[in-house]
Amino acid sequence: MSIEELKKIAIQAIDDKDRQLFDVNQQIHKNPELCFEEFKAHDVLTNFLEKEGFQVDRGYFMPTAFRAVFSRGKKGPKMCVLCEYDALPEIGHACGHNLIAEAGIAAAIGIKAAMESSQNDLGHIVVYGTPAEEGGGGKIKMIKEGCFDDIDVAMMVHPCPFDAGFVSILSLMEMTVTYEGKNAHASGYPWEGVNALDAAVQAYVNISTLRQQFKPSWRVHGVISNGGVKSNIIPSKSQLIYYIRAPSATELKLLKGKCENCFHSAAQATGCKVKIEYDVENIEDCYAALKNNVHLVHLYKKNATSLGIKFLPLDEEANLPSGSTDMGNVSWEVPSIHPLYKIDTEAANHTPEFTNATCTEQAHQQTLIAAKSMAMTTLDALTNADILRQIKEEFSKSVNH
Repeated sequence: MSIEELKKIAIQAIDDKDRQLFDVNQQIHKNPELCFEEFKAHDVLTNFLEKEGFQVDRGYFMPTAFRAVFSRGKKGPKMCVLCEYDALPEIGHACGHNLIAEAGIAAAIGIKAAMESSQNDLGHIVVYGTPAEEGGGGKIKMIKEGCFDDIDVAMMVHPCPFDAGFVSILSLMEMTVTYEGKNAHASGYPWEGVNALDAAVQAYVNISTLRQQFKPSWRVHGVISNGGVKSNIIPSKSQLIYYIRAPSATELKLLKGKCENCFHSAAQATGCKVKIEYDVENIEDCYAALKNNVHLVHLYKKNATSLGIKFLPLDEEANLPSGSTDMGNVSWEVPSIHPLYKIDTEAANHTPEFTNATCTEQAHQQTLIAAKSMAMTTLDALTNADILRQIKEEFSKSVNH
């Protein structure tokens, strides 16, 4: 059976499950759950995959993670599609993880159908349910547990307002900065106080002053999460939370040092004590920049184009807005891609308007196209040893460069 025939089988299998897949994304959308609390989504997805004939391991190393496998033969490569399903506080699925989950399971059932129709033992399709992308680093925890040690290729897709194959994903670190001063009556005895809010404000201003010297690809953004309790009391404590992002761990380390200087100088200027805490112990454990596998991206774009998708020009893809994801960490373990696909909205991710856009019929149909594109790309690699070899050789050279 030719590769084109296998792709048609995969596409048809996904179309046959159109309404069931839509129901899955709707259930997840209507029940938004925060990181590490995605119990309903976990059950919806694992129940679906089990009914579709996958061997499912629920609570895989974490209560809301899972691994689902279908194998055709004992040997052969293990291709992996990833699902995300955590939501954001207050605004629900404003990053479209309900659609990401749908795309992952849809691609898997398409790949499975093609594998079952082939006369050859093609290998294995693995579906990973990965909790806590929104700040919890679920995939990083799974990497440390060895979940990707036996995986040959990994992929997922992400909804947004445009279609792009190559994605710029930045390294990310969270910094929590706490200033300690001394309370005093703000009117009667201000000279007795040491104003921790002044330190926080000065730190914020220091960062803003430094922005002229930031590289265009750097991102630093924060909030004052604690600024005191009452206006006639000089605050004895204040706190800021900052995200810093850069295109590599090396640049992130440089940016981290510059920001630390801003925080320490604010403490010195105001007489406060300062404590800087990080979301990870080592910079290597941060959300990593994404390493796009060029061979995989080209295969995905070719397959998506055959289904009517029109991608942005390469020069525009290179200048798209950047975010961060723990899929970046996966891309340093195995060859990976993280294409973006368009749903019908001009709203940016992480807004209430995007939340509303992720539950529509149009978003569902675009998600199925993205899922079919992943399934077709996976089949290209499963059925052609030369393609898989090229993908792996590129990855090996890029991580050892």
